[in-house]
Amino acid sequence: MAPDAGSDQLRMAQSAASMESLSDILVKVIAALTDYSNAAARRACGALSPLVYLCAPLPQTGEICMSLLAFVPLLIWIVLLGAHGAFWRVARSEASPEPSNWPAVIAIVPARDEAAVIDECVTSLLAQDYPGPLRVIVVDDHSSDGTAERARACAARLDARPRLTVVAARSLPSGWAGKVWAQAEGVAAAQSLAASNQYWWLTDADITHGSSVLRELIARAEDENRELYSLMVRLRTSAFAERALIPAFVFFFSMLYPFAWVNDPRKRTAAAAGGCMLVRVRALESIGGLAAIRDALIDDCALARAIKRIGSIRLDLALNSQSIRPYDSFSSIWNMIARSAFTQLRYSPLLLILTVLGMLLTYVAPPGLLLAGGVPALAGAMAWVLMSIAFLPVVRYYRLNPLWASALPLIALFYLGATLASAYRFWRGRGGQWKGRSQAHATSPERTALRSEDRGP
Repeated sequence: MAPDAGSDQLRMAQSAASMESLSDILVKVIAALTDYSNAAARRACGALSPLVYLCAPLPQTGEICMSLLAFVPLLIWIVLLGAHGAFWRVARSEASPEPSNWPAVIAIVPARDEAAVIDECVTSLLAQDYPGPLRVIVVDDHSSDGTAERARACAARLDARPRLTVVAARSLPSGWAGKVWAQAEGVAAAQSLAASNQYWWLTDADITHGSSVLRELIARAEDENRELYSLMVRLRTSAFAERALIPAFVFFFSMLYPFAWVNDPRKRTAAAAGGCMLVRVRALESIGGLAAIRDALIDDCALARAIKRIGSIRLDLALNSQSIRPYDSFSSIWNMIARSAFTQLRYSPLLLILTVLGMLLTYVAPPGLLLAGGVPALAGAMAWVLMSIAFLPVVRYYRLNPLWASALPLIALFYLGATLASAYRFWRGRGGQWKGRSQAHATSPERTALRSEDRGP
């Protein structure tokens, strides 16, 4: 064989080997993102990998492959929009027919130092236009600001004292999360009153409900035979920081748990929103009561997973239930995210690394690619447009200027920073802080692991 021919073959073999190595790295990087986007990146990788291998014989393979890499965020958003449970949609369901018999309901409100908001909460519960029996139990979780007295005064003002019971929670036992323990104390109090209710309505002290909310919850649960029906309440967006950051909280949640998958009994995805959960008494008893999720910091999703194993659940966006707790500064929203973000990642450093890579590639890379010019800039611009289109329905749900949808890359960076802060606090022994309690520690066993099979379709 001629020396020149041998050299040419050697160079071609080296180029092909280099191309194969680069392709392997690309496949691994994209495959690693599947935990973050529920197989979106895996499908994007399948579409992209053959193109990368076809580049091997071509000149300037480095530039070509960089151009192909620039299409990864675009492909991720195409898959997310088209094959991820329509998570971005804000659906409006038709009203369910009302039952012939209205079951008895007991609302349970855990409250720890909630004097500023408990009056509005209790007022909205006692003012429900509900044809069936309804009682309210407020669990005073060692408050120091007169929460219990404010709740009783509210019932007296409404001439509804017989329908309100205020109980003092006993000391928090080892192994229990504070909120779950307070809810369990409310259930125990109701049982001691010999109540014969068919539903528990678990809500929070900082939530108010329109007068028809319970009626609509019961109608839906009875008509569709749901064991758990939850509403993600409309969060407050009065301050600039709230308008900038709060809608994305709902967007990211629905991306992790597409509502259509949650509502489909054939899929394993399970989630709920703790501000408004209607639970059948029989369902809670079937899973062993609230003790089954006693150590859960993300208690709403833990309860949803437990109940979906035995029956049907549903999650919707609320129209007439809203949070009245202010998060009117960037620092308060930062702390809200940091309180449980690392818990969502199962306290796993590996998942934290993958989340950082996934967030950067999915949200930050598209506008960054505009600086590259040419084909990468075009791919980045298209990904940014799709990202904004996906976010727009939630922005409209909050009645905000549509231009907020284009700010999602910056918003994602804020959430990413708070997630890193959540991990740092956990490792420092200050994780899960709420109302003076730190409920997640680096030395503690992992709490209520969010298994990947529960988040998948």
